[in-house]
Amino acid sequence: MTDRTIRAILSQERAGRADGVPASQTTTYTGNQANGDSTNIYGDIYGDVHFPDSPGEPARNQCLRDLRVTNPREDRARIEKDKGGLLKDCYAWILDDPSFMRWETQGDSRLLWIKGDPGKGKTMMTMGVIDEMGQRYEAIPSPKLITRMMAKLKLSSKRSSECSSKLGLVAYFFCQSTRPELNNAVSVLRGLIFLLIEQRKDLMRHVQNRYEAAGRQLFEGPNAIYALREILSDILNDASLPMTYLLVDALDECVSNLSDLLHIITDDSLAKHSRVKWLVTSRNLPDIERYLHPDSVGVKVSLELSASHVAKAVAAFVDFKVQSLANAGVYNDSETQARVRQLLRDKAEGTFLWVSLVCKEMECVPLYRATEVLKELPPGLNPLYHRMMEQILAYETQMAQFCKDILRSVALAYRPLQLEEVATTAGLPMDQFKDVQEVIDLVSRCGSFLTIREGTVSFVHLSAKDYFTSGKGPQVFGGALAKEQEWMAHRLLDTMHGILKRDMCRLWKPGTRIQNATARIKGSFLPQVAYACEYWVDHVKVYAQDCDNILLDGGKIHSFLQEHLLHWLEAMSILRKIPEVVAAIKKLQSTLSGPTSMTLSKMVHDALRFVMWSGSEIQEAPLQVYYSALVLAPKNSIVRRQFTQEMPEWIDVKSGVNEDWDSLLQTLKGHTRWVTSVAFSPQGDRLASASADHTVRLWDANTGQPLQTLKGHMDWVTSVASSAFSVVSATSQWVAYKQEDMLRLPSNYEVRCSAVYKETIALGLESGHLFLLKFLKPPPHPPPLLEV
Repeated sequence: MTDRTIRAILSQERAGRADGVPASQTTTYTGNQANGDSTNIYGDIYGDVHFPDSPGEPARNQCLRDLRVTNPREDRARIEKDKGGLLKDCYAWILDDPSFMRWETQGDSRLLWIKGDPGKGKTMMTMGVIDEMGQRYEAIPSPKLITRMMAKLKLSSKRSSECSSKLGLVAYFFCQSTRPELNNAVSVLRGLIFLLIEQRKDLMRHVQNRYEAAGRQLFEGPNAIYALREILSDILNDASLPMTYLLVDALDECVSNLSDLLHIITDDSLAKHSRVKWLVTSRNLPDIERYLHPDSVGVKVSLELSASHVAKAVAAFVDFKVQSLANAGVYNDSETQARVRQLLRDKAEGTFLWVSLVCKEMECVPLYRATEVLKELPPGLNPLYHRMMEQILAYETQMAQFCKDILRSVALAYRPLQLEEVATTAGLPMDQFKDVQEVIDLVSRCGSFLTIREGTVSFVHLSAKDYFTSGKGPQVFGGALAKEQEWMAHRLLDTMHGILKRDMCRLWKPGTRIQNATARIKGSFLPQVAYACEYWVDHVKVYAQDCDNILLDGGKIHSFLQEHLLHWLEAMSILRKIPEVVAAIKKLQSTLSGPTSMTLSKMVHDALRFVMWSGSEIQEAPLQVYYSALVLAPKNSIVRRQFTQEMPEWIDVKSGVNEDWDSLLQTLKGHTRWVTSVAFSPQGDRLASASADHTVRLWDANTGQPLQTLKGHMDWVTSVASSAFSVVSATSQWVAYKQEDMLRLPSNYEVRCSAVYKETIALGLESGHLFLLKFLKPPPHPPPLLEV
């Protein structure tokens, strides 16, 4: 049975026509039985039939959503588009290479390492291999489908095995150091597992079992790499797994947990059968060589990109680029095309990137100067980068400085910058760069170092970033890297100081949920400071290793936190980055030491307690940082005392707020089990609470002091008399005024019941405690929302 026949059979099966009956004809099934939780349909059916999800389907879908950090298929499509398409002539040679063929066909060769210098076409080659293998091996939902299909076709078990052997799974991942979601080992494993499950839904059980116990935390945090390793091991050792190929491109751009990833790739015990093969690419770095060096038994095979093969591939790439220039009307003259083609081939030195950068520059060169300009261009990437930099420095002084500032900020940034972030991060004058189009124009003048895709600015290649950060770009960096980090840290703090303010996205209402808040980002200044809010601590931490004057008591960071801590938390909430806030504050805390920063250290510690305690409330409704987070924080909290002026004047917590963090809910204590009901007296001066501890307690509603305990009930007391309707109300999570959510309650309060007297509300908590607060005056009515 040929591969084509097998694919045709599978196609028929998926189309519901595996028995060869056209879809337009009628097929009759007899002898069917319905058992268990089956769905029965009686009568004639016209059109499609859609069955509801099985009971576990929503949970599985949520698990898959939480697992997905990126879709490698989408990354592949983006990279392919950036490179101008996939050219078979540029990678076809690898398919006939002896090392590649040995890896693909021989069971004992489970690892192929393709190594080469920057710009040699490794990523293009990886995409080509993926494309070819995707055509050779077609994955199926499960082995049960093969068995059913073969039974219908009355094929023998031998033919069934033959069919199974022709099928396979191909999963891959493209590392990119400039993208946080693509530059770490955890993301690599999540991406590979995601693609495997996308092709074989039944493999989901290996993830689901652990996910049910841990939830999303399974894929995050310091232990994620170990949990994902075990999940991948279970999948790769699944007895039903067909031939499986795992490809990881640009290992050298995996900047976090690379050694863990290399250990997983080379661990023979991870996949105990020969149906799993790895193909990885990278630069020829010693740290990677140590793990991937070929062994004597041929389990690991390496392939150094040979000059002859690469030269032929680059020649094909040159032909393609010259033809593209001709199609664009740049060089229609055949003689000029021939000269350009020959000069590019002579100077390319086997580097695809060099050809790509030069051809981009040639798009703006007039026909009569084409040959002259090409002769002037130096071969090799670094000489070419140096020439590009000289062209930038030749601009008039102000424009040259603007370009240098942009290149410096992009080089230092921990992720690609959005166009809105470039001006503020680079320190460009806002009066001259108010519009994104003005930023685009300036970025386009930064030689060919930078590229813009979907509003994101990044280096055209990792080698371009290396040109600046490895000491080869002194024209941009005026000093040591630490000095540049100092410049960046101060720049980001200045940016936030000038833009952050209360309610910067005009949410107005205290109870505005995050789903509505994110829709208000557009039209605000938040996109301009998003990078600064996310990464200022990272730049401070690097800078402070050599100079810590920014961390002194009363220094720049101390002043920033005293004025803008709550504004920063609000902004990070709208950006959905509250978990990152906790990590950032911990990083900042770790940099503080010595007597010169004791006051700042105490504030940072208090800020960490503040965020960890109220983070979930702030994340749900950003403006609650000024309401529930402040109002319910301990009275001695440094953050609460620092921002007293931000607290609402129209509410007063009469009891339930502790003095310090470590005794947060030690108020109105007495019940030993949860409070089931609370009620005020008609005058509002007494409060009664019933509890599962078989008692009713009376309290002074003004002071919170216990007055009397009524015992004798033989079972839970589930209700006491309640007061009449009031403008104040409560749910399990919110306190509302006139049905408008105003105060988000911490999740650990676990409200069981509530009672209201005029503007005072009492909440009975599962802990057995009571919480009292009073609205001193009606909250201010927010102005109507404005269109943005």
